[in-house]
Amino acid sequence: MTTLICNCNRTMPLDGEALSRMLGEPLTVHTTLCRREAPAFQRATRSREELVVACTQEQRLFAELSEQTEGAVALDERPIRFVNLRETGGWGREGKQATAKMAALLAAARLPEPDPVPTVTYRSAGRLLVIGPLDRAQALAAQVDDVLDVTLFATGGAGAQERRYPVLAGDLRQIRGWLGAFQVEWTARNPIALDLCTRCNACVAACPEGAIGLDYQIDLGVCRHHRDCVRVCEAPGAIDFQREPVTHEDTFDLVLDLRDQPALTCHALPQGYLHLPAAASADAHMAAIAKLRDAVGEFEKPRFFQYQAQICAHGRNEKVGCNACVDICSASAISSQVERRQIHVNPHLCVGCGACTTVCPTGALSYAYPSAAHQGQRLRTLLSTYARAGGQHAALLLHSQQAGQRIVNDWGRAAQLDASVRGVPARVIPMACWHTASLGLDVWLSAVAYGASQVFVLVTDEEAPDYVRALQEQMAVGEALLQGLGYGGEHFRLIQVRDARDIGHLDQAVRVAPAATVSQPATFAVQASKRSTLDLALEHLMKHAPASPLPPAIPLPAAGAPWGSVHVNPEACTLCLSCVGACPAGALQDNPAAPQLRFVEKNCVQCGLCVKTCPENAIGLEPRLWLSPQRREPRVINEQPAYACIRCGKPFGTLKAVEAMLGRLSGHAMFQGAALERLKMCSDCRVIDIFTGNEVKITDL
Repeated sequence: MTTLICNCNRTMPLDGEALSRMLGEPLTVHTTLCRREAPAFQRATRSREELVVACTQEQRLFAELSEQTEGAVALDERPIRFVNLRETGGWGREGKQATAKMAALLAAARLPEPDPVPTVTYRSAGRLLVIGPLDRAQALAAQVDDVLDVTLFATGGAGAQERRYPVLAGDLRQIRGWLGAFQVEWTARNPIALDLCTRCNACVAACPEGAIGLDYQIDLGVCRHHRDCVRVCEAPGAIDFQREPVTHEDTFDLVLDLRDQPALTCHALPQGYLHLPAAASADAHMAAIAKLRDAVGEFEKPRFFQYQAQICAHGRNEKVGCNACVDICSASAISSQVERRQIHVNPHLCVGCGACTTVCPTGALSYAYPSAAHQGQRLRTLLSTYARAGGQHAALLLHSQQAGQRIVNDWGRAAQLDASVRGVPARVIPMACWHTASLGLDVWLSAVAYGASQVFVLVTDEEAPDYVRALQEQMAVGEALLQGLGYGGEHFRLIQVRDARDIGHLDQAVRVAPAATVSQPATFAVQASKRSTLDLALEHLMKHAPASPLPPAIPLPAAGAPWGSVHVNPEACTLCLSCVGACPAGALQDNPAAPQLRFVEKNCVQCGLCVKTCPENAIGLEPRLWLSPQRREPRVINEQPAYACIRCGKPFGTLKAVEAMLGRLSGHAMFQGAALERLKMCSDCRVIDIFTGNEVKITDL
């Protein structure tokens, strides 16, 4: 491994000797690695050793320099890893105290890349539909028609006389799909057929009400049916007021929607759908054009999720329990299939935010790229290296790789130029994620178990409002748990920042007193199973908890609680065991040897399926964390005496269930006399009695 560090023209303090000791590698502190000392980088590129460069500003320059260096290893054979030490602390007021953090960031940069996962493929031939006023749609089309096959869907406006593009019009009914596979449905109701219209403008001139615009559509609310337009259009025959409405459907690879109110309103729009209202800025306009021009060909993205239907708490017996993933998905990629006892995730619509995996109580949905194990390894490397280097009270700052990274960079630059901004504190370790919503309570608690004092989550306008709500709910659960174990202070904080104008708010928000953490950092690895990771983190946090003695149980907020108890009303419950069949986590169990309902509290995810399934409304939930070791063991929460068959004496049900059945059916004409007595028999004796016709002999019970 070769690591190159640079103090950026001596603008930040780098302790090369200390970093060398911490990383076990001799390091040279360069001053202008991207300029005068570039030969040092070129020499490193000729080696097959893995290469880490502590500079992200000149990432493109270094990549080009590597390609131009004779004898350099190709980037596809040995990629270069870049890490930011400058904006993440080197330019802050505490830059001289940030050596331990810098060592942690360099150590994390050395980790291997995430394991590859299956990909999702998009294929676009460049067929573009532009929806909006005809004049604006034509102007936009002219900027991309050299690479895209453009069709216009007119919603008014005045088009040019020249027929350059096919034009559609009508009532737009539905747009669904994604890049390369958009299905557009509309109903043509207008008397003018655009495919026949020659745009001679004779109808426009002839209409006494001015009901025909240069989009060549008739405003039927203004038209008074003089039919002058029909007479002047006799030769082309494009106008027919008797034409029946016709619904059409066509496919497009891309959709550009110029209307103020878009057809798709989800927070995360599908790949290939762009919304560019009239009020959009020039930068947004240019960005949209660039995206459209680049959207021809074959594209791949990771399949970000994994789904295990067998442990999904969404539905059982056509009852919906947990709906968390469906409700939170900002891309409308998750739909209910309760008849199949599961949900469905459309991988082409999924944008990889991971919010569904964060709110999933069972771990049925898990984040696949990067995997939980990879994220856990990064966490443990950052925190363990920081601690070994002498760092104290580590605070993890989770942010997205896109907008969040830009905010952190702006923060670091502001600290260099603005005396009122202190910059990233020495104890705050930034960690970039694909999306901040992809990491939740299991990872946060693992971070505290690894020795972190706090976890800050930086959210920007990238995050949908529902993401923010879900993260706040998870933080409330985590804080209640840690406070109950005696870990004082504020451990979790959500920091909302829109853009660089909120840097001052971010600068103040992270300056909070360190919270209590474990006396001995954990060594467990984050597991693929979310529940397993939570169990490992809890065991370590309980073992080192400051509270003595520990409370019997810790109450948790109902929203987002992943643990809890189930209470059964014994007066109402008939032990029908419908709840056992509905429970996706195996928390509710029967006892084959006795009429009992048993409960394993560790397994309960508080999904509520048992509550919705119970025909007697006898079940209630209590969100809590029970700290007794017995939470792992089945305990009886209801039991009843058995009802014995009146013919053979074999128990075949519970006394309450059979008595309830007899009470309901005793007045029915079908269950009188011997038929009613047969209800008191087991299934075998009932069949025998029917076929033998013998009188029922009631045995002593």
